[in-house]
Amino acid sequence: MHIIDLYGLIALKMLYDRTSETQIQTMIDDALDFYRSGFETLYSRYSPPPSGDGNWHRVGTSDVIYDDDFGYALTGLLYYEGWSSTVKRVYEDINAIGPSAEHPAYNPAVCWSGYVDVVAGKVDSDYYDAVTSGILWQLRAGHDKSALEFSFNVISGHEEEFMYWGAKFSDYSPVENKKSIITVSWLSLLFLNYRPPITPFTRILRSHGEDVTLYPVIEAEESVSYGEGVTIKALVSPSRTDEIIMEPGYIINDYITVHAFAPIRHHYKMRHKGVNYEVGPVEDYNFQGQLMSRRAVCRRLIS
Repeated sequence: MHIIDLYGLIALKMLYDRTSETQIQTMIDDALDFYRSGFETLYSRYSPPPSGDGNWHRVGTSDVIYDDDFGYALTGLLYYEGWSSTVKRVYEDINAIGPSAEHPAYNPAVCWSGYVDVVAGKVDSDYYDAVTSGILWQLRAGHDKSALEFSFNVISGHEEEFMYWGAKFSDYSPVENKKSIITVSWLSLLFLNYRPPITPFTRILRSHGEDVTLYPVIEAEESVSYGEGVTIKALVSPSRTDEIIMEPGYIINDYITVHAFAPIRHHYKMRHKGVNYEVGPVEDYNFQGQLMSRRAVCRRLIS
């Protein structure tokens, strides 16, 4: 009994709307009553007695989940009950798991990792499960426009690589030399339905923003190395002295303040007018539960 069964709510709702049969509504209600507690606590499957132990589990005996199972479940639940507290909670819990020392290049805004350790709060693979960026398109279009735009921009620049079922965090190369018709189908829905996000801040960016290039960290052990860049829009201004803590060897002109809609991250490299900067701690600005913008002070990188 797997949480991916919640994807079936789409078909059950369609059947009920056509037939109005109470038995179908009862099936929906029973499924929601049963699955919700396991789903909200990020469990993948229930093992029913007498053959099972009557407990919720993740993958095997681990604390890992499959990202696409949760993507499908979220899509089914979103279709039936909208941006409910359950949908919001589960999406944000998984989406909040970001890069780690083992996988510094991971960015959940692009797509979710194939395996996610939801107890340790880190990804458990080195690749994006490409299909999930398509599965989540509708949810993100309504409730995470920043991730939708960033995912679309990255995949648009790597269309061939994302036709494979798994694309590595570091360079988007395929995990295995196998393209997936399911992945391509879901990404087709993303591309067919995509519209650039329109918010008060993105309007300002389109009118007054500058192109900057963002480079993810892909190695951070002995020395820092960066992956392929993606162009984003940002408002860039010189930093004020009250915004920064001056570091030895730097002057005020070595700092800029950036306001962006894209999911910039601490320690990423940002290139502005031919000069490279390191992104500092990022502050999110939200209004009524929706992201408005992100702000970071960036320090010039000295070779």
